[in-house]
Parts: sequence; structure tokens; C-alpha cells
Amino acid sequence: MQHWNLNESPASPPEVLHSRDGEGRVVLISLEAGQELGEHQVKEGALILVIDGEVRVDAGDESIDARAGELFRFDPDERRTVTSSSGTRLLLVLAPWPGEGHYRGDRGRAEATAS
Repeated sequence: MQHWNLNESPASPPEVLHSRDGEGRVVLISLEAGQELGEHQVKEGALILVIDGEVRVDAGDESIDARAGELFRFDPDERRTVTSSSGTRLLLVLAPWPGEGHYRGDRGRAEATAS
């Protein structure tokens, strides 16, 4: 068993709490007031849990203001921006880790292996 007390972790800089190939990656992230995770996407499915503070999440044509306890789910390659005007701590879960195409050339290697 592994255990983390997220209330005691400052997460500055981002802290990888767990990472296992074929399983998932869990990252604790802090954003100071006015900081953001600029528009981005990942090859994995993603969950973002707001641990404390407030954020604005923009994805596609949707914007949601959220606070502690709110959870977001994103499909692989879904673009989003996360902004905090007052500061926040987030838990990011990526699965499966790494997603297909995460590393350059993944698809080409997988296709060559299948041939």
C-alpha cells in the first residue's frame, strides 16, 4: 500500500506521486494566483481534481469555474486550459500511462512490431 496526505503536500514544483508504465501517472500541481496550465493536450485520458482554491477550466466551447472537490475528465487529445486567479492545488491523473503516441514514434514502432 502507498499513501499520500494531499493536505500536507505543497506541490511546488509539481510532484509526481505515482507513475507506472501501463497503469497511470498521478501528479500534484500547484498554481499561484494568476498562473495557468496554458492550452494543452495529452495522449492519455486525464482526470483533474481541484483539491483547494478555485480554477477556470476551458475546453472546446465550454468554460467552467470550479472550486475544491470538483472533478474533470478529459478524453485523450482533448485540448484544455486551466487558470487560477487566486491559486489552487490540483491532482492530475493520466491513464493509461503512457498513452499511445505519447513518445514520438510510438505509433510507427507499434505498427512495425505488428507487421
